[in-house]
Amino acid sequence: MRFDLDYFLSLLFSTRFFEPVAIVIAVAATAMVIGVLIGTVGGIVLNSPVPLLQRLVRLYVTTIRGIPVLVQIVFWYNGLPALTGGAINLSAYAAGIIALGVNEGAYMTEIVRSGIQSVDRGQREASQVLSLSYRSMMMKVILPQAIRIAIPPTGNQAVNLLKNTSLLFTIAIPEIFATGTNLFSANFKYFEVIAVVAIWYLLLAIAYGFVQRALERRFAKGRRDLYDLAAA
Repeated sequence: MRFDLDYFLSLLFSTRFFEPVAIVIAVAATAMVIGVLIGTVGGIVLNSPVPLLQRLVRLYVTTIRGIPVLVQIVFWYNGLPALTGGAINLSAYAAGIIALGVNEGAYMTEIVRSGIQSVDRGQREASQVLSLSYRSMMMKVILPQAIRIAIPPTGNQAVNLLKNTSLLFTIAIPEIFATGTNLFSANFKYFEVIAVVAIWYLLLAIAYGFVQRALERRFAKGRRDLYDLAAA
C-alpha cells in the first residue's frame, strides 16, 4: 500500500482536528483538576492519624488502580444508569471527565502521599513545638514543600491523562482518536490518518512539557526565595 503523502499533509495542516484537540485539552484539564483535588485530600488522609479513613482511601486507590481505565469509562456512562435504574444518566462528557478524574485521583493520592512523607520530619516536629494544629501544619508547612516534590510525577500523570482521553472514543466523544477513526473508516487511509493523530498527541505532550518546566521553575524560585529570606 502506497503512503499518500498529499493526503497526509493536507490533513495535518487542515483545521479538521482543531475542535477535537480543544475537546481533549478541556476534558484533560477538568479531569486533572478533579484528580488533583481528590489526590490532595487522599494524600493528606493517608498521612493522618485516622486509621478508618486511611483504610477507606487505600481501598479506593487499590480498586481504581486495579481496574482498566476503559472499564471505568464504560461503567460511568453505561453501567451507572443500569445500576440506578436510569435515575443517574450522565452525558458522555460528564461520564468521561468523572471517569478520568476519579482514576487520576487514585494516582495523585499516592503522589501526594509520597510528597508529604518526603518532607523532612523535623518540619513536623517544629510545627508541634509551635503548637500548630494538624490542619495548620499541613496547609502552612508540609503541603507547600510537598507540592515542589510532587510536580515532576504529576507531570507524568498529566501526559498519561492526555493519552487516556483517546479511550473516550468508546462513548462517542469526538476527541482526536475518535475523529481519526471516523476518517479512516470512510477512506481506509489508516496509516496516514493514524500518523496525523499521533502527531497531534505528540504536540500536546510537548506543549505540556513547556508548562511543566515553567511550573518547576516557578516553585524552584519560591524555594530559593525562602532560603534567601532564612539567610537574611
